Amino acid sequence: MDLLERLFKLRAQNASIRTEVLAGVTTFITMAYIIFVNPVILGGVGLEDSGAEFMDFGAVMVATCIAAGVATIFMGLIANYPIALAPGMGENAVFASFVAAGLITWQQGLAATLVSGLVFFLLTFFKIRQMVIDGMPDALKRAIAVGIGVFIAFMGLVNGGIVSKPAGPVPVSMGDPLNPAVWTTLVGLVLVGALMARRVRGAILWGILGTTLFALAIGVTRYHGILDRPPSIEPTFLKLSFAGLLTADGLVVIIVFLFMDVFDSIGTFIGIGEAGGFLRNGRMPRATRALYADATGTVAGAALGTSAVTSYIESAAGVAAGARTGLANVATGLLFLAAVFCYPLAEMIGATFAWQGGFYSPITAPALLGVGCLMMGSVRQIPWDDFGEALPALLIILGIPLTYSIADGLALGLISYPLIKLLAGRGREVPVLIYVLGAIFLARYALVQL
Repeated sequence: MDLLERLFKLRAQNASIRTEVLAGVTTFITMAYIIFVNPVILGGVGLEDSGAEFMDFGAVMVATCIAAGVATIFMGLIANYPIALAPGMGENAVFASFVAAGLITWQQGLAATLVSGLVFFLLTFFKIRQMVIDGMPDALKRAIAVGIGVFIAFMGLVNGGIVSKPAGPVPVSMGDPLNPAVWTTLVGLVLVGALMARRVRGAILWGILGTTLFALAIGVTRYHGILDRPPSIEPTFLKLSFAGLLTADGLVVIIVFLFMDVFDSIGTFIGIGEAGGFLRNGRMPRATRALYADATGTVAGAALGTSAVTSYIESAAGVAAGARTGLANVATGLLFLAAVFCYPLAEMIGATFAWQGGFYSPITAPALLGVGCLMMGSVRQIPWDDFGEALPALLIILGIPLTYSIADGLALGLISYPLIKLLAGRGREVPVLIYVLGAIFLARYALVQL
């Protein structure tokens, strides 16, 4: 008890061990879906037509659990906040889309993730992070979040077979209604939606488990068991390739990874800080330590074999259950570490289903649609009556899913934003950072043509 008091200052936060542990369990339940979804995304389900090589499902699942567990416990110990971390939804979709587009291999993606984590660490150390955050216009920040949300939801529709690519001139169409994957996705979508509407804690996780039962009943997946020895992490551990990262494509990838990690972290800290009463005069004490934990998680995750690790807004569920200190994070982190033994369950949930030449992952598809829906909330805050802000934002929101490339969608917005502002006589409103990023994207496309 004395050790816990020294580490977590329980009395000062009016916290109890029992409440902190139970709140940590609550946080784990709300975000445990990432254990099953992350390997599906980084494994390239739905992106097989790209011809790219993707990551090993079992190794990614283990890397996800270890990275989430270690980073979450580290956050609790050095920053004493109940803010859990795991590979980010959005970050993993970006990673997979870059690999599918041929910008990078997954080995280069891990190296780019590690570099972005190190840069994040340096930005925090030299207190430059606020300049980076302030340098991105609010409309573009929100558009990026919305665009990635639409992309994730679109991936869910494709993975679930609801949307397919026909042979004719139409880009996309409704999937085959006779496909059992479609039935599974629709059942799961209704279940996840109903649970979220009822504000059930862990709605996405419970929705996935309920969808799994339906999939078992109709033969879309097979029972593999619940617990077993975890698979080897060797296929992804330290498999980083730094070759080619100094090219235009490599720099674009690193910048995108860095910006997503920075913005996700800051936004989550503000949201959790407000919910938990941690803010003091609008600022969060020990924020630098928390950012160090976030950056360290990304570096560790890249070494283990997963996309960027970031703070999870789902931690708000634990805060609502009474979490006030890092002790709750220790409980959450230990559960993530224990989850490596749930590989048979993850294999059953993440299994692909073959139908008439196509491959689907319908059990996790509803989770992607639920997360995409959550990420759409920022669309309300885009100033749609200001075309200098709205049109670049729209290009990002539509460009990301319709090009099936987050890099290309960002390019449409970051190139058009300064050009529209300049021609409108409002060039001084454009931060220097946006001019630089726009020039980098233009250079990338120019070099491709040479």
